[in-house]
Amino acid sequence: MKLVVVSAGLSVPSSTRLLGDRLAAAVVGVDASVEVQVVELRDLAVEIAHAFASGFPGRKLAAAMEAVAGADGLVVVTPVFSASYSGLFKSFFDVLERDALVGKPVLIAATGGSARHSLVLEHAMRPLFAYLRAVVVPTGVYAASEDWGAEGLAGRIERAASELAGLMGGLSRRVAAPVEPEGFVVVPFEEQLAALRG
Repeated sequence: MKLVVVSAGLSVPSSTRLLGDRLAAAVVGVDASVEVQVVELRDLAVEIAHAFASGFPGRKLAAAMEAVAGADGLVVVTPVFSASYSGLFKSFFDVLERDALVGKPVLIAATGGSARHSLVLEHAMRPLFAYLRAVVVPTGVYAASEDWGAEGLAGRIERAASELAGLMGGLSRRVAAPVEPEGFVVVPFEEQLAALRG
C-alpha cells in the first residue's frame, strides 16, 4: 500500500514536515507493508501558481498530483496561518483533479505556535476534505510549540495512525469475528419474537 504525506511547511527544518514524518512512521509501525512518499509543497509553489494561470501543471507538480491520486491513503499537514490552513496548502488541493480524493482515507494534521489554533482541524481542514469527498479519519493531530516532547502528542499520533492504517487496509482486516463468552448464546430477534408469539 502507498501512503503519501503532503506537507505545506515552509521552513527548513519544518515542524510541519516533522509531524508528517512522525505520523507516517506510526502508520508504518501499524502496517509494515506501507510505502511512504512525501510531497513538499514548498518545492512546488511556483508550479502551483503557474498551474492556476495556465491551467497546466509543470512536470514536478504533475508527478505530485499523480502520486496523491494514486495513493491508498494521505497524511496532510499544514502550518496554521491566520487561523486556517496555509494558502499554499489550499492551492495544491485546488489544482488537483476534481475527483482525485473521492473515497480516499485522509489523516488531517496541523502545526501552530499556540494551542488556541487547534480547532483549525475541525473548522477548516475537515470541511475541506469532506467537500472533496475524502474519508477523514476521526482523530486529527494538532501540534503546538509546547506539544513537542510533551505528554499526549505521541498518543494522538499513534491513535490517528492506527485509524488511517485500518481504513487503508479495509474494514475487513480490522474487524474480527465476534467472540461469544462461555454460557452466552445470541438468539436472533426473529426467533425471540416467534417464541413470544408462540
